[in-house]
Amino acid sequence: MKFGVLVFPGSNCDHDTYNVIDQVAGHPVTFLWHASENLEGCDAIVAPGGFAYGDYLRTGAIAKFAPVMQSVKKFAANGGLVLGICNGFQILAEAGLLPGALMRNASQRYICKQVHLRTETADSPFTHGIAKGQVLQMPIGHMEGNYFCDADTLATLNREDRIAFRYADSAGTCDAATNANGSLENIAGVLNEGRNVLGMMPHPDRSSESLLGSADGLLLFQSMAQSLVAGAR
Repeated sequence: MKFGVLVFPGSNCDHDTYNVIDQVAGHPVTFLWHASENLEGCDAIVAPGGFAYGDYLRTGAIAKFAPVMQSVKKFAANGGLVLGICNGFQILAEAGLLPGALMRNASQRYICKQVHLRTETADSPFTHGIAKGQVLQMPIGHMEGNYFCDADTLATLNREDRIAFRYADSAGTCDAATNANGSLENIAGVLNEGRNVLGMMPHPDRSSESLLGSADGLLLFQSMAQSLVAGAR
């Protein structure tokens, strides 16, 4: 299997993500430049955090037009695994690969802190190695992470079990007090209809080694790798 990490002008978590996949998880990985349409035979794509194109106009609004994203769209349409982290989530939403939008935090302030997430579904290639209801700890670092969608889309996400994570406390309680940024229903991550694309604001790449305060993020990369192995059988 081979992972690809997208690199846009302004990406700043690309090396973090590469390091986790290469040094911690121990899987082949390569960088994929934004100006190239070649995905280099990758079996899974990760859109990392950062400030693609300086977040000009709107987060992800310019990145969605990058040549590499046209290939990522085709890759996802054919069932390929795509994970968007923080700015990567924003880019995937702008590109139409995920429903909804990421707005300014309710506090109107940049938020950088550790949060707890309640796993809402184990039925995905990204979370099958995590128990439904399991609480994870990861950091967030964003200004536009406030997830929003219309009422019909929200009903569909709930009905189809496509909400992957919700902001919670260490006991798994989700309420206004545990909502990190004002997101609708405490949503921290969502899946596409095919369940092969996941976008999430918290950083599994920054929480895959105990030295960083939590290794919970590694569970997502391990789940992806196991899904790829199973799919190749």
